[in-house]
Amino acid sequence: MIRSPLPQTDYMTSGHVGCPGCGATVAMKFALRALGEKTMMVIPACCWAIIAGSHPQSSLKVPILHTAFATAGAAASGLRAALDMKGDTDTVVVAWAGDGGTFDIGFQALSGAVERNEDFIYVCYDNEAYMNTGVQRSSSTPFGTRTTTTPGSNWKQTRKKNIVEALAAHRIPYAATASIAFPEDMIRKFQRARMLKGGSRFIHVFATCPTGWRVPTDQCIKIARLAVQTRIFPLYEVTDGIHYTLNQDASPRPVRDYLQVQGRFSHLSEVDYDTIQGMVDEDWMLLKRKVGPWPSETDI
Repeated sequence: MIRSPLPQTDYMTSGHVGCPGCGATVAMKFALRALGEKTMMVIPACCWAIIAGSHPQSSLKVPILHTAFATAGAAASGLRAALDMKGDTDTVVVAWAGDGGTFDIGFQALSGAVERNEDFIYVCYDNEAYMNTGVQRSSSTPFGTRTTTTPGSNWKQTRKKNIVEALAAHRIPYAATASIAFPEDMIRKFQRARMLKGGSRFIHVFATCPTGWRVPTDQCIKIARLAVQTRIFPLYEVTDGIHYTLNQDASPRPVRDYLQVQGRFSHLSEVDYDTIQGMVDEDWMLLKRKVGPWPSETDI
């Protein structure tokens, strides 16, 4: 197979204030390479609100609208309307929010916007907790995680919210997962989302956080790759809320390989590993059922 070259033009500068090994900065680098210079970013309160820099300085070479924690979906809708009034159909509006501003605090505005099928791309870079404010748990935090609000023996006892399924339920034109460990797949998905016009597109990006996950800073990509290889974070796409495409379906590695290299899971026992493996296997089975094959009319 002949691979097409990846875009090489960067729209992110050096000297930003992201933590060493930050997966969210890698995600932004790849995303902007795919989206290009005619991009406007809407960034609510999150790690990237800090990394982007304070006015008039910025670590990005595209316009940024900073907005309140809960309002990324509404702000992106308004920005798109303003561009449409000016006749600018070339610039793509991208809401760029963390899991706290997507899964929790900003979900109402996001749901309202995609129900209206607003013309923008919404990106959740997911580091699985409120990292900017001190590693507090969110509804994206996985079962079994220790955070500052689920400490000691009181580690998180509930499962991670399936945000892509929640967005697919709105029947939006395009939803997808992506990982910083698979740049070709990630860039292709951002390019596809940019080409689609006239509706909401959602991309859920797995973004490792060495600071909050208590892992070495040079293991960012390795751990993101393990999340896919263990099926903890499968790579797939959903078109119109019903048509599923699976992008990675290799023989899985055990979830233990992913969990045991992270300090946030260091307290887990063999029983806990087995419990989480069962959860992952169940989620994979449900996903595979949605992938197909589709029934024929005679089967309905």
